[in-house]
Amino acid sequence: MTETKSAFIAIVGKPNVGKSSLLNRLVGEKVAIVSNKPQTTRTRITGVLTREGCQLVFIDTPGLHKPKTALSQYMVKQVNDSVADVDLAVLVVEPQGPLTKAEVELIESFRRLHLPAVAVLNKIDALEEKELLIPKMAALSEAYDFDQIVPVSALTGEGCDLLLDLLMAYGEPGPHFFPDDALTDQPERAICAEILREKILLNMQEEIPHGTAVTIEEMKERQGPEDSTIVDIQAVIYCERQSHKGMVIGKGGQMLKKIASAARADMEAFLSVKVNLQCWVKVKEDWRNEERMLRNFGFK
Repeated sequence: MTETKSAFIAIVGKPNVGKSSLLNRLVGEKVAIVSNKPQTTRTRITGVLTREGCQLVFIDTPGLHKPKTALSQYMVKQVNDSVADVDLAVLVVEPQGPLTKAEVELIESFRRLHLPAVAVLNKIDALEEKELLIPKMAALSEAYDFDQIVPVSALTGEGCDLLLDLLMAYGEPGPHFFPDDALTDQPERAICAEILREKILLNMQEEIPHGTAVTIEEMKERQGPEDSTIVDIQAVIYCERQSHKGMVIGKGGQMLKKIASAARADMEAFLSVKVNLQCWVKVKEDWRNEERMLRNFGFK
């Protein structure tokens, strides 16, 4: 009988360095939403990859930032809790520039916990000359005794196979915590809600970058034509202000239709069935500072 191994790995870093993109690349499927706005990820999202008897459980964390709301405090706590509970940390950084205060604080937490860590320089596809990586690699080497420092591009996949091979070496003998075909611990409702929130972030530019939340109120299967399956999904988009509600809906409902259409396509790809998506927009003022609302939205 083949010996099974597993490892829990936290992917950490400051906002907008590509943590979720790296998670999706390593797992091979889109399990975390991606946008070019910082703090897109709000919770600890788990991605799972099982290969050759070794199961890697990746935890994609929110970007470490200075909290300004109750939601932000929750997000920062998720990062700190994640680092304390894993076998390995993967610190994702920009390929150039000095280490930020947030990155230095993360490295200090590695040191306090005596935590093995790998540094990943993401976005190398944006560099014309790979020699430009040398100063950042030197700064990382000086800051902490990283097991490996690996340049990658989550966008193109360059270096990601090498990184994955390195991470497999951290598997320790023990049981698998998820089915071998699992990709994430997130329920389908949560993934669909995040897909819809991603489309809001991608389409709304700077108007309402983080003042929205999405809940899936109902998700039911029914039989369609010729024994096909259709999933009816009823979603509610919550905004903090009445003016934001108007922006999400758009003139003649065009923005909401655009968001819903893009979300429906991704939901169909994820669920492998036809989706009938119905969206409503409601206002819950200052919900990011209300503990009851945060609990209702799943931020516990």
